[in-house]
Amino acid sequence: MTRILSTKKLSKALKKKFSDAGIELVEKNFIQTKSVSFETLQLNNYLIFTSKEAVKSVLKSEVKNVHSISCLCVGSKTKSFLEKKGFTVIESADYAEDLIQVIDSKYKENSFTFFCGNIRKNTIPYYFQQNKITYNEIIVYETTLKPHQIKELFDGVLFFSPSGVNSFLEKNSLENKTCFCIGTTTAKALENRTKNIIIASQPKVENVITEVIKFYK
Repeated sequence: MTRILSTKKLSKALKKKFSDAGIELVEKNFIQTKSVSFETLQLNNYLIFTSKEAVKSVLKSEVKNVHSISCLCVGSKTKSFLEKKGFTVIESADYAEDLIQVIDSKYKENSFTFFCGNIRKNTIPYYFQQNKITYNEIIVYETTLKPHQIKELFDGVLFFSPSGVNSFLEKNSLENKTCFCIGTTTAKALENRTKNIIIASQPKVENVITEVIKFYK
């Protein structure tokens, strides 16, 4: 029987997809996120979110007037979560690289407040600095690695972030294992370690699982 390791715990509905396909699942959270308190100096013309974690943290902190400002975001899950929580999302993209192209073509004259975690890519801040766009960056959550050594034998691994990759590699190896990644950024973190990488057609957990089932059919 095929056995898969997920580097984060999955919902019941997603787990069922594996059992229905006759695939055994081992799951462990390899990273942990927690909200941190922060000071909001000022909010600019637009808000930027690149994860649900950042949205949750901002809502916890009760930043004043936050709902009155339109948002740009990365990821369909972040977008639907923002909308569910009463935010107006004017632009969204699958990746930060795509979002800065949208900003470049339509919003260059504006200023931005970027809510993010302590481990974040430089894509958005670097773009703002290069183009002399006014922005402030507020760290609203922290990601910590939680490495585990996995004793069971398994055929493939699911990865959802570069941090998850780094945490996994601290105590485990990838030999003869197929890696299923949520997106290109996560896959990049594995580039020097393995060639057995499959990237989901869209950066969503559901799509990662679809790839796994397709691969082992």
